[in-house]
Amino acid sequence: MRLAIATDAWAPQVNGVVRTLTETISRLKAREHEVEVVAPDRFMTIPCPGYPEIRLALAPRFGVRKALGTFSPDIVHISTEGPIGWSARAWCIKHNVPFTTAFHTRFPEYVAARTRLSPDFIWPIMRTFHNGSRAVLTATQSLRDELESRGIKPTQLWSRGIDHALFHPDQADHPSLKHLPKPILLSVGRVAVEKNLEAFLDADVPGTKVIVGDGPARAHLQARYPDAVFLGTRHGAELASIYASADVFVFPSKTDTFGLVMLEALATGVPVAGYPVQGPLDIIGTEGRGPHGTLDRAIGCLKPDLAEAIIAALALDRADAAHYGAQFCWEKCTNQFVDGITKAGNSGALAA
Repeated sequence: MRLAIATDAWAPQVNGVVRTLTETISRLKAREHEVEVVAPDRFMTIPCPGYPEIRLALAPRFGVRKALGTFSPDIVHISTEGPIGWSARAWCIKHNVPFTTAFHTRFPEYVAARTRLSPDFIWPIMRTFHNGSRAVLTATQSLRDELESRGIKPTQLWSRGIDHALFHPDQADHPSLKHLPKPILLSVGRVAVEKNLEAFLDADVPGTKVIVGDGPARAHLQARYPDAVFLGTRHGAELASIYASADVFVFPSKTDTFGLVMLEALATGVPVAGYPVQGPLDIIGTEGRGPHGTLDRAIGCLKPDLAEAIIAALALDRADAAHYGAQFCWEKCTNQFVDGITKAGNSGALAA
């Protein structure tokens, strides 16, 4: 298969979209698929308004046309709804090349968190973008259901995994956390307004709050919450050690479609606390025993009161969390991706 992947999210960005793509692409190449990535590193870029760490391709349409035309893909996967994504979509429609899309980010809510615009203003734009896609790949069944109710379809499940060689319970304590007052309450991800970190930092709970990650809100939050520990971005074995040194992983976001960091935390043996919203519910479940309530014991706690969820999660067994987290595998996710792309490529004429 000759597959082109068009994405506005790419290294050096650190987020779940980039990690999912890089893990999937490496496994696709190992399976001898030909993969061409059309990403911002091919173009002149400008800072994303309000988020300068993210660079957006400047007027990429010609470059996208050239890259896709030269590669001549059997199918194109369009990962993001940015300038590169829109340009790739236009090329596919013009040349009658089948394409799939992905819904990684709740962009309507993302925009609403940063502006006064209602999410209802953005959803029609999302429908237009995904119109013509032979499969909209989504991480969870609940998101599939929501998208189809909003007229974004057909959808296909594409879950997430972890690197088991990195994320496991057998880790040395991280030196920067070893002597902090217990319990250690950890959150990992972009330090940005849409992540709702204030809810975590305001929670009246004992212990030390640790934030791993960077973003436009870091300076403000670091000044406002001097008792919290901000470690910046960490990677690989060091990140795994930080996870394993925590007592609870706190996921305060209400806008994520999944939350890959929750899987990484669970796999290192750290129970999760969060809100009962899409993303956490798809991993932890209403009662903390998985999305279908089939686990023998809880591996996390989701409550409208985040402080209550944190306190409850502190009492959970780390071994149960680690056992559940170990079930998520990138190979299985890659199988889902290949299945979705293959079916899309064989599904007939491109929709208008």
